[in-house]
Amino acid sequence: MSDAHKLLVLAGDGIGPEVMREVARIVHWMSAHRGLKLEITEELVGAASLAVHGVPIRDEVIELARQSDAVLFGSVGDPAWSHVGFDKRPEVAILKLRKELELFANLRPAKLFDALIDASALKAEVVHGLDLMIVRETVGGIYFGEPRGIETLPDGSRRGINTEVYTTSEIERVARVAFDLARKRDNRVCSVEKCNVMESGLLWKEVVTDIHKREYSDVQLSHMLADNCAMQLVRDPNQFDVIVTGNLFGDILSDLASMLTGSLGMLPSATLGPVRAYGKRNALYEPIHGSAPDIAGKGIANPLAQILSFAMLLRYSLNRGEDADLIETAVSNVLASGLRTGDIMSPGMARVGTEMMGQAVLREMEKLA
Repeated sequence: MSDAHKLLVLAGDGIGPEVMREVARIVHWMSAHRGLKLEITEELVGAASLAVHGVPIRDEVIELARQSDAVLFGSVGDPAWSHVGFDKRPEVAILKLRKELELFANLRPAKLFDALIDASALKAEVVHGLDLMIVRETVGGIYFGEPRGIETLPDGSRRGINTEVYTTSEIERVARVAFDLARKRDNRVCSVEKCNVMESGLLWKEVVTDIHKREYSDVQLSHMLADNCAMQLVRDPNQFDVIVTGNLFGDILSDLASMLTGSLGMLPSATLGPVRAYGKRNALYEPIHGSAPDIAGKGIANPLAQILSFAMLLRYSLNRGEDADLIETAVSNVLASGLRTGDIMSPGMARVGTEMMGQAVLREMEKLA
């Protein structure tokens, strides 16, 4: 039996294949120099899959993902498919993967590299040292709740319906992920909801409070309303360590937090499933920047979020923390040297493209190693 880890690579659409190529160079180097053994399978998703197979993601690909140790995902989305029904949109691929693999906990770090402090939308003194983690529940809440749909009323007008639904077990399992992460960080969790106007938010607060009392009393727990959390993220983001919240609020707050770091092109993410019988989780890793069709094929996309997503994969799925540290330190050093892609460009820096930025990270890894 092979001792190689099974990795499914889904580059997807837009800039996905471009930034994934830079990760492939790092994977090849780590296989040659760090003893990393990977059995890699590549497949189509999103618009790329629609063009060939007529669906955003095939059942066979979902099964491959289920059998893999981890999935490295690029991006999906193409305006050429904006006219089709919702079930045929490229973005359905990622939603279906999350649902079928029970990828319920999305980890979105917002960490500001010192070299990019001037790229943040906030003042340097407000964001200096920023390092927070948002844990977002991803298979429940208003995006998946029933009933949902658009209906025609008796008077001929139409009504859109989405339902916010959470159960005790759904809240408990994502809260456990947040508390476990906090124990490895600064030991603080802020639970975010709207318990003042939503019954689902009230249940969320009660369940998180209860599991904290029963299992995680050593971790500092606070609660905050979602609208206040949005305000506090731009007023004093360093007050947070780990934020845990539901699907809708997590979607909004994590994008807000991403801009504190200067660019969507810098931020990775991980989405974790339940622990399986033999001790591993299903897990998917992806940058948060999307497919960016307006710059696809131009060689100017920032590959660092995809590279850092691979670092998260090494850390959380393959237990290779030292290799993850190597990549993250290399990225930090390259930024400190003054190299910038267009999305993070600032006066006095050296502008480079996708490939050159990827090569710079790899050269820095060679030096550090």
